[in-house]
Amino acid sequence: MRTIEWKDGVVTTVDQTKLPNQTVLLKMTSCDEVVKAIKTMQIRGAPLLGAAAAYGLALTAYYSKAGDRGRLVEELSASAQFLKTTRPTAMNLFWAIDRVMEKAKKTEGNAVVVVRAVVEEAQRIAAEDVDVNRRIGEHGSALLDYGDTILTHCNAGSLATVDYGTALGVIRTAWKNGKGIKVIATETRPLLQGARLTVYELLRDSIPVTLITDSMVGYVMAKGLVNKVVVGADRIVKDAVVNKIGTYTIAVIAHEHGVPFYVAAPKSTFDMNRLVGDVVVEERSTEEVVRFCGVQVAPKGVPAFNPAFDVTPMKYVTAIICEEGVLSPADFHKLSTA
Repeated sequence: MRTIEWKDGVVTTVDQTKLPNQTVLLKMTSCDEVVKAIKTMQIRGAPLLGAAAAYGLALTAYYSKAGDRGRLVEELSASAQFLKTTRPTAMNLFWAIDRVMEKAKKTEGNAVVVVRAVVEEAQRIAAEDVDVNRRIGEHGSALLDYGDTILTHCNAGSLATVDYGTALGVIRTAWKNGKGIKVIATETRPLLQGARLTVYELLRDSIPVTLITDSMVGYVMAKGLVNKVVVGADRIVKDAVVNKIGTYTIAVIAHEHGVPFYVAAPKSTFDMNRLVGDVVVEERSTEEVVRFCGVQVAPKGVPAFNPAFDVTPMKYVTAIICEEGVLSPADFHKLSTA
């Protein structure tokens, strides 16, 4: 089942805050509902955010009462700006919004024609994501050997995309190709995307997985229990990978122990116009840190710091796996300067 779908003006997706204990479907009929779902983490994962944002614009177009093309484009522009306020770090969201808006502005014809073009473009973005993920999986699977144990962080699976996954797409393809791999998944504090979502996906696919706390990464690396690391990305700039908080720590430890560190992400995650100093790193509510699964675990009133992402310099990245193949840091540098 796809993580997100459009049918007759209704966007249906999985409420990721309820997993793994409940499978609850959200049905959204307005851009405002999409914005709320993104802000509350009911929708998360960089590629999925892109598809969701595109569908948010499609909902604006589909239900618009604008009688003329100009007014419709104004409504779409307002929705686009609202969507861009939700998650400042994830590149795919901005990429998808800009792509749909460009389509709307360049489409000739009346409002009805523009509505159809916007909905079709959103559908196209979602369909492309599935194909792109499968190609990432094929390219990345070639990097994994029979019997490898792969460490992954956060959730970069089908739940973070329209379907199949980026980092988990690599793992899923290797498993289907009979490579007999195993996975170590970090719990990924503070919202436990690894424990709740990644483990859920891997068990569903009968892929062997062991869950560890984030602080155990150094121990398992030192013990030689990890052969490769494969993670996703929320934004890749010229000189660094921006991904879930904790990724940088894993990359440094992997480098220290000679463990290859791979990043799997579509080209829609690439941001070739920026260096890492230009990126806004989202900071989330301190409540996520001082509470655990809704229970207060720290003294009330204690200050807490909660950046959602961190930055991994390219020197720690062995390769980037995208839909076009496997890029070394040198290849990526050439791409970023082209």
